[in-house]
Order: sequence, then C-alpha cells, then structure tokens
Amino acid sequence: MSRAPRQSVRRNEVRRICFATGTRAEFGLMESTLRAIGSSPKLSLGIIATGMHLDRERGHSLRRLRAEGWTIGATVPWKQGDGSPADAARATGRAVAGFTDVFERLDPDIVLVVGDRVEAFAAATAAHLSGRIVAHVHGGDRALGQSDDALRHAITKLSHIHFPATADSAARLRRLGEEPFRIHRVGSPGIDGIKGLAASRQRIATVVGDWPPRRFALVVLHPESSDEALERRRAISLLTAVRAAGVGRIAIIFPNTDPGARGILHAWMDHAGDADARLIPDAPRDVYLGLLRDAAVLVGNSSSGIIEAASFGTFALDIGDRQSGRQRSGNVIHVPHSPAAIAKALRPIWNRGVPKRFRGTNVYGGGAVGTRIADVLARIALGERLRHKLIAH
Repeated sequence: MSRAPRQSVRRNEVRRICFATGTRAEFGLMESTLRAIGSSPKLSLGIIATGMHLDRERGHSLRRLRAEGWTIGATVPWKQGDGSPADAARATGRAVAGFTDVFERLDPDIVLVVGDRVEAFAAATAAHLSGRIVAHVHGGDRALGQSDDALRHAITKLSHIHFPATADSAARLRRLGEEPFRIHRVGSPGIDGIKGLAASRQRIATVVGDWPPRRFALVVLHPESSDEALERRRAISLLTAVRAAGVGRIAIIFPNTDPGARGILHAWMDHAGDADARLIPDAPRDVYLGLLRDAAVLVGNSSSGIIEAASFGTFALDIGDRQSGRQRSGNVIHVPHSPAAIAKALRPIWNRGVPKRFRGTNVYGGGAVGTRIADVLARIALGERLRHKLIAH
C-alpha cells in the first residue's frame, strides 16, 4: 500500500496532540501528561474517548471527565455485545474505522496512546495507516493478560516515539528493533504527584462510609480468560479468601470490559447488599488514589498494584498471571488463584488489624514525567527520519 506522507509541521506552528483513551484507569495514569500538554504554548490537546468511558454499566465516566473540566474533542463508539473474543475483535475493527474518521476531522500532528488496551491498539492502527505520528507511553513493559503483551508490542511497532517507564522497558524496546533516538525513558506518569492528588479522607468517607484507614482491602480484579463461569468462581474465591484472612471490610472496583468480565461483575453484584462491602462502578482518579492510600492491601490483578501502590506504601497481592512478567517493586506479592494461597499471603500483611506497610522505593518513579513527555512532543523533529521506520532486525 502506498500513500502520500503528511507534511511535517512548520517550526513555529502549535502542534496538535490527540490522546486516545478507553478507560478511566488509563486516563488517570495520563492526567499529569495531559495537563502539561494543555499548558504548553507549543502544543494543543484534543481528547478522544471510547471504550469504557461510554459504558453506562461501568459508570459512564465520559460524564465525569466533562464534569471535571476536560474538553472531549470526539468520541468513537465501542459496541461490544456478548463479551466474547470474537466480539472484541469486531469492536476493535469498527473502532479503527471510527478513529480514522476522527483523525481526518481533527488532523492531529501526533496521536498519543498508553499501554496495551485494545482501544489504544485501534487508535495506533488507524493513526499509523493514515500516515500520522504515533507516540506510545509505557511501551516495553511485559504483562501477560489475555492479549496484552501482543497488543503492547504491536503498538510499539506502529509507534514512532516511545516513552518507556523503566530502564528494563527501554532496553526491551531496543531489543524489539526500535532505534535509540525514538526512545525517551521518563518513568511512569501515573506516579506524578499522586500523594497530593489523592482524595482527602473526608471524601473517601463519602464512598466507603466511616471505615477507618487501613481497615479495609481494596479489590480490583480483571479477567484472565473469556470463560465467564471460571472468572465468576475466581472472584468468589477471592472474596472468600479475603474474609478468611480476617479482613472485615472490602471495597470493590468493577472490572474492565475484557472478555470474561461479566462473570466477575455478576459475582460482585451478588454482594451488593453486604454491609461489609462497597461496590464502586467508577472511581475518579483522586478517589481511587485515596482508596489505594488508605487500603490495608490491594488484592486482585490491577496494574495499579504494580505501578502506583508502592508510592503509598501499600502492599499488593497480585493474583494469577495477568501481570506476569511485569517489573515490580518489593510491595508486590504474587499468588495463584487459590483461596488458601491468597489467605495465607494476606494474613501477615493484615497482621491482625495492624497492617504492614512497604518502606522501599518505587521502580516506576521518574519525577515530573508529564512535563518531560510534553517537552519531547513539543521539540522532537517531525520529519521523514521519524516518520519512516526501518525495523532493525
């Protein structure tokens, strides 16, 4: 396929950056970067929302983003019916077409994506094939998930600018054949100022009630398989194990939309009336960080246990293989999907109601990461050297 390359941006022209986002979690991870882009005199920010942001079952976070003052430049419908892998593939294909139409209208100079979600893959595919520069945050990480590793590395090959979070991830990008001039190791933007961003304990009380800090577990479980019955059993086993370990209160965040998620969601809804459980369909970034700070432990398989939890000193019990291969700090303890193993690992952390805290450093820390990303986006030359990729192996 041949196509005429888009013209490079003139030196003094404000660059149009479009950020494609599919989940509240990834949006929160990127907030410091988005604010840095929005405040730069050399950049203008456009936000394209899709995926879970448009899902009313999971809080319809698009409304929250707008209420918080974010301007949403466009939305791309994400119609995922039965939750099967085939249906996810069809939804991704439709989204590629939708992103292509939006990019033609907004005409971004750089399309910015993060992580390994299918929404980011759809946006990167549409941007790359339509001749646009793609910038990717958190490339080079490893996480097994369902198709996470394959999608993340596919996005790497579609991208022209890389912002890995760690030295290991940057080295992996080089081994994948990415040229060093494209790689800018910055740390994780999700760590930027998170202690100051976390909601006050008074606001957290509006979500969980009068629960004292460090006297509850925060549960975030996403599916590893498309088998809804299996995922439901795993979710039920997790709750059984947390209670067996003596943790009396549990705050539960709803899962993402990966195939199999409905099984987890059904398990959570079975406990909607429990006095010791709080179900949270959609937690704004500040509320989630406040919960992560105040929890005795994070239980499940969320990447926030790998990336953000260490900065608060919160231990994370990482269950199963979804995050396998991911670089982690000393706060992360891995266990299989076994109620006995989960309860055994939880008991010393819970410590009979006097939870232990992690005192080490966070391997994903970087400092002013959002500003560093914005600076690169503003100054990097958008010429043919950047645009044309020759795979090195």
